[in-house]
Amino acid sequence: MKKYNKLKRKKTILFPKHQRIMEQVGENIKLARKRRKLTTIQVAERADIDRSTLYQIEKGNGSVSMAAYFNTLRVLGLQDDFLKLASDDEYGRKLQDIRLTGNK
Repeated sequence: MKKYNKLKRKKTILFPKHQRIMEQVGENIKLARKRRKLTTIQVAERADIDRSTLYQIEKGNGSVSMAAYFNTLRVLGLQDDFLKLASDDEYGRKLQDIRLTGNK
């Protein structure tokens, strides 16, 4: 009998506040699917993911890959929403300005 090395996946841990954000994203995706009158089977097939993965996305599971989230949004015509992630990095720009001006 062959022994297989199983990679131990670290469980993704989110603070409650951040988990609620993920749950809201999942709910938004679910509502977008329902507004388009698409079934979970249709979306999963078109996104090339398992139906169980789509279920996890719609629940806001943080351990699902970003690619699966992206493909789901693509199927719904919402892929441009991905461009909004981290696009307004006000804090980072302030840090950069401080470094450029030499202020501490």
